[in-house]
Amino acid sequence: VQLQASGGGLVQTGGSLRLSCAARGLNFKIASMHWYRQTPGKERELVATITQNGSINYIDDVKGRFTISRDNVYRRLYLQMDSLKPEDTAVYYCATRWYDRDFWGQGTLVTVSS
Repeated sequence: VQLQASGGGLVQTGGSLRLSCAARGLNFKIASMHWYRQTPGKERELVATITQNGSINYIDDVKGRFTISRDNVYRRLYLQMDSLKPEDTAVYYCATRWYDRDFWGQGTLVTVSS
């Protein structure tokens, strides 16, 4: 399984970014997919999940601002991030669990300037 995240960058407070994650080596359409983020000195935290049937969950901090979605044809996971805040600054990872193993993308850095 390979996951490759992209789309991070530097944005001002209130701006938007769209993260993308390309998945290979798994039956993507039946995999639950996740976005995590991590800042230095803190544990990695789950930001959003989308299941194979489209059920979605977000942490409270991003509800109403972030939107997770998936394209099963192109095997891609997305995270649309709007109204970004400085506290959203982190490395963002896409992830999945496949055959009882956890797989992570390489991470993409999102920096929100105040």
